[in-house]
Amino acid sequence: MPEPATFVIVGGGLAAAKACEALRDEGFDGRIVLIGREEHLPYERPPLSKGYLQGDSGRDEMVVHDRDWYDRNAVELRLGAEVTAIDPGGRTVTLAGGERIGYDKLLLATGARPRRLAVPGADGPTVRYLRTVDDSERLRDTLAAAARIAIIGGGWIGLEVAAAARAAGAEVTVIESESAPLLRVLGPRIADVFTKLHREHGVEFAFGARVAEITAAGVLLADGTRVDADAVVVGVGAVPDTGLAEAAGLAVGDGIEVGADLRTSDPDIFAAGDVAGAYHPLLERRVRVEHWANALNQPAVAARGMLGRPGGYENLPYFYTDQYDLGMEYVGHIPPGEDPDVVVRGDLDAREFIAFWLVADRVVAAMNVNVWDVTDDTQALIRSASPVDRDRLADPGTPLDRLV
Repeated sequence: MPEPATFVIVGGGLAAAKACEALRDEGFDGRIVLIGREEHLPYERPPLSKGYLQGDSGRDEMVVHDRDWYDRNAVELRLGAEVTAIDPGGRTVTLAGGERIGYDKLLLATGARPRRLAVPGADGPTVRYLRTVDDSERLRDTLAAAARIAIIGGGWIGLEVAAAARAAGAEVTVIESESAPLLRVLGPRIADVFTKLHREHGVEFAFGARVAEITAAGVLLADGTRVDADAVVVGVGAVPDTGLAEAAGLAVGDGIEVGADLRTSDPDIFAAGDVAGAYHPLLERRVRVEHWANALNQPAVAARGMLGRPGGYENLPYFYTDQYDLGMEYVGHIPPGEDPDVVVRGDLDAREFIAFWLVADRVVAAMNVNVWDVTDDTQALIRSASPVDRDRLADPGTPLDRLV
């Protein structure tokens, strides 16, 4: 009888845990080895900048599966372990310390890592980055103790941390190189909604700013302005953790390049989650999205591919945020180089609306703010790729499902 197959999963987040689950659900009865860099059981990351950071939820609520689940499903956990190399020819991974583990199929779910600032003081003792549960706990302690917080970066993480810092009672200044937060993602009209939201909650902004140095007293800007702060949070984006893939000779662009089936340029290696730049059949391009939805849903497709079964990932990009009393869901993708029009249904000032981004009168993305149970309809609009009537799109009296 042949030896049972061994599937190795490198990563310790949601995508890795859901891959184990999907493989067992698909009937795989071979050996599964999950190798995670952190000591913790695989967990979900969105709470790190939301409820967990603010102390509204506990660590157990983030854990994907408890340890008993891994035991019951015969998943070997190698936590606190670092994979240092992949040998595609020999089909092995090497751990720090020299141990080698052979694989028949390999899934890379290595995620992303925070982008580091290249300025003096960026790794000083008062500087915080946010990626892991340990980072979140350290930052929570910082917010509880600091009177003044400077946040470098006005993206999703920066704004969520700003909301948490204000809830903790700290004075907050967000330093952003653009003229508004989230400008490149949302455009000026919708970005202004978030500017006003945070200003109403006491956040100050330094727009069009360049950081020259981080000091023990705060942040020095390129124009000589000093932003006083007891601690500095850097949230200037993340980069996919592709080092192992690049060293192994896999195709890498914006993330590890994979097809719709999440297979890499090596037929025995797959990638899923934040690290995967996956070809999207509807969008007809590779898309890499750093959010929970891909980590949750891509592993089922990867598992089928690892088992030699057909499948493709066609979910539209999706993400969400919660800041103060604002809840938001965003679905879709604006093609690079496009300058879409924005149509709004609802009340921007009341922060109860749906925004639609249109290219050639076709909806390519939509965001609902404090309006719920509409994502099925907005996704249907995007998937239809049909021209829409802008007046009807903006009219709350016209049901969204009548526009498809």
